[in-house]
Amino acid sequence: QVQLVESGGGLVQPGGSLRLSCAASGSIFSINVMGWYRQAPGKQRELVATITSIGTTDYADSVKGRFTISRDNAKNTVYLQMNSLKPEDTAVYFCNADVEYSPDRYLEVWGQGTLVTVSS
Repeated sequence: QVQLVESGGGLVQPGGSLRLSCAASGSIFSINVMGWYRQAPGKQRELVATITSIGTTDYADSVKGRFTISRDNAKNTVYLQMNSLKPEDTAVYFCNADVEYSPDRYLEVWGQGTLVTVSS
């Protein structure tokens, strides 16, 4: 069994910063892509950013230049540094990982989500 546990959400004023963390634990052989998604009230879940095991990143246009995704492979942890936050960034942020739990056996895992609220 593999679990993802997010932390770092909260309330922040517009223009502020937050850093989200997501740690994977359990039966892990390796982790391929890790990513962050978000879901605002009344909207569908959307991709925020992804990072491969060798550090290749991809971002949604709405967060390019403001958010930075990174990971520590030794700790099976992915981070999301969010700067210049806007009210429209308010959402529940979910961590996602493509986990190889034994050789050539893969599982997509989701975290429970962490709420980010951007408001004055």
